[in-house]
Amino acid sequence: MAATEEAEALDAYSRVVVEVADRVAPSVASLRLLRRTRSGRFPSGAGSAVVLTPDGFMLTSAHVVSAASRRTGASSGGGRASFLDGRELAFEVVGIDRLSDLAVVRVQSGDLLPARLGEAEGLRVGQLVVAIGNPHGFSGSVTAGVISALGRSLPALSGAAMRYIENVIQTDAALNPGNSGGALADSRGCVIGVNTALAGFGLGLAVPINATTRRIVGSLMRHGRVRRAFLGVAGGPRPLPPHARVKVGRDSGLEVVEVVAGSPAERAGVRPEDLIVEIGGVPVQRADDVQELMGEEAIGRPLGVSLLRADRWLALELVPSELVE
Repeated sequence: MAATEEAEALDAYSRVVVEVADRVAPSVASLRLLRRTRSGRFPSGAGSAVVLTPDGFMLTSAHVVSAASRRTGASSGGGRASFLDGRELAFEVVGIDRLSDLAVVRVQSGDLLPARLGEAEGLRVGQLVVAIGNPHGFSGSVTAGVISALGRSLPALSGAAMRYIENVIQTDAALNPGNSGGALADSRGCVIGVNTALAGFGLGLAVPINATTRRIVGSLMRHGRVRRAFLGVAGGPRPLPPHARVKVGRDSGLEVVEVVAGSPAERAGVRPEDLIVEIGGVPVQRADDVQELMGEEAIGRPLGVSLLRADRWLALELVPSELVE
């Protein structure tokens, strides 16, 4: 490639990054967390947040605001949110969901600029992404890179409950302390992820914006919490034997590795090494297939389970309980 062509390519890349930054940065706030003590309120951390609505709702990472709310409850923590236009507004925590590492906070304002949310399901490895956040307290910091990998899992813990955040986005766009809760945007300026963690030198992770995320955010905005159903199984994908592939028309199912004692799954008769192919009439192949079914509406509702045990097909019925964190 000639020097002129290289310069043109670089300029095209730069234009995309600049356009994304111009579009998204005004919708990203810098958060300063304040901790209440008997003698006053003191700084306890920093992060970023993405504006969801003009009237002040913002999306961030649960671990960013958890410290501010741990002692006094989700609706009591807070701090200050700074915006690119120079405004600094007090915020309160509306709701926290540690099992997705997402939280919603709110400032009292009626004229914020909401970010445009995208869809992570159609992303491809190698795609350009731009991370916008608040590293080291500087608002509007921008880094660019590509999607390094898709389909990663990130463990999340809340009390005694543990869950894997599925389909996490891995990127080489540099993330630094304070970027958590900030936006990961595509080349159109749509937010397709919430920056959540450093995966190692030169690698970062982001919680994807998808149908599951939108349900969680909606529940946090409305109720301040997320209710989930609980089965009590852990497992992973396993290839189906030839006769089972012919019967169900799929190549794999979910192998049960562990059944929690006293759980709905144990009461229904599910055992380790069972190969689940269907729950509630929905095909199941991966752990996140099960997690997607465990919304609030599944609590207390009988679900049929079709599984393969050795060479026998079994039809069981279980009733999910509510997940207690």
